[in-house]
Amino acid sequence: MTYRICVICSGNICRSPMGEVILRHLLEEEGLGEQVTVDSAGTGGWHEGDGADPRTLTSLTTGGYDGSAHRARQWQREWYADRDLVLVADRGHERELRRGAPTDADREKVRLMREFDDDAVAAGTLEVDDPYYGDAAGFDRCRDEVEAAMRGVVEHVKEQLAAR
Repeated sequence: MTYRICVICSGNICRSPMGEVILRHLLEEEGLGEQVTVDSAGTGGWHEGDGADPRTLTSLTTGGYDGSAHRARQWQREWYADRDLVLVADRGHERELRRGAPTDADREKVRLMREFDDDAVAAGTLEVDDPYYGDAAGFDRCRDEVEAAMRGVVEHVKEQLAAR
């Protein structure tokens, strides 16, 4: 059985594409690409069909990742049934997706990305700030935070797959 993850932010052009691309890359490096499916979406549909923000793409490229194939889309309520883990960028997304979850089990699938980064947990900085209104440095900081979180997600996924 495939383990399925969706990464969520507001418009699906900055934080969640970073999460999707980085997580997929890290899973491939671990040899888990065939066992885990990763996608992303936004809580809003403002950018549906658009590529990732150019600053996202530049930051990903600088970090050694390719986000050029990304196309934004909006999260759909029926997707809860098809996902094992829903990773959100901030508390607002967490509240919205938990509130919209059809079951308690679906609510439990919704987790903050940075919950999987021990340093972020220790510092109490569990949200990934939206870099959209900032500069290139903000996108690079975002990429670094997302990458650290996704390394922890890979470890979580290994545990989940071993338990199956």
